[in-house]
Amino acid sequence: MITIRNEKPQDYKIVEDMTRKAFYNQYMPGCFEHYLVHIMREHEDFIPELDFVAELDGKIIGNIMYTKARLIDQNKNEKQILTFGPVCVLPEYQRMGYGKMLIEHSFERAKQLGYDTIVIFGSPANYVSRGFVCCKKHNVCLENGKYPAAMLVKELVPGALDGRKWSYHESPVMELSEEEAQKYDDSLEPMPKKWQPSQEEFYIMSHSFIE
Repeated sequence: MITIRNEKPQDYKIVEDMTRKAFYNQYMPGCFEHYLVHIMREHEDFIPELDFVAELDGKIIGNIMYTKARLIDQNKNEKQILTFGPVCVLPEYQRMGYGKMLIEHSFERAKQLGYDTIVIFGSPANYVSRGFVCCKKHNVCLENGKYPAAMLVKELVPGALDGRKWSYHESPVMELSEEEAQKYDDSLEPMPKKWQPSQEEFYIMSHSFIE
């Protein structure tokens, strides 16, 4: 039986280990996502009410975490929004619909909390089926005016962004120290670092922009 519930302190190490297994070597040799999970919970932008784990027959197999982010329009009006990540499922349970269940569950709770917009960075292939669209379709760009191909937007409430031009500003917690992240990873049980094709796919997507 699958259960989705809020993460508890006793889950922290399990979730960090799971995140490490899910992301290791996906986007680089090794990964830093588990370190982000480790430091995110103590940050003021972290939203505990939107921190969920998925349990299958009592075993934690997935997790999603949210932080606050901001959109600022051309008149300097600010709008508080959400971003999520890391979101992960243990490798042996991926492509079975559990990630979708976590995401959809979190959407409903986010709306109950009064949020109307989510902006994420991810592969469109993974998220357009969940209602995300290209950031340019909602006129959401970076501070430099560019529209990253990997920046995706979902209106939880249709019309929430009302056509204005917005610039996206993520939480400072996302600007982690790679040196500290590497130290943290080195303190854990060694896992083999290696190259795989998904790393080149990530490089292409993360360096692509919409004209």
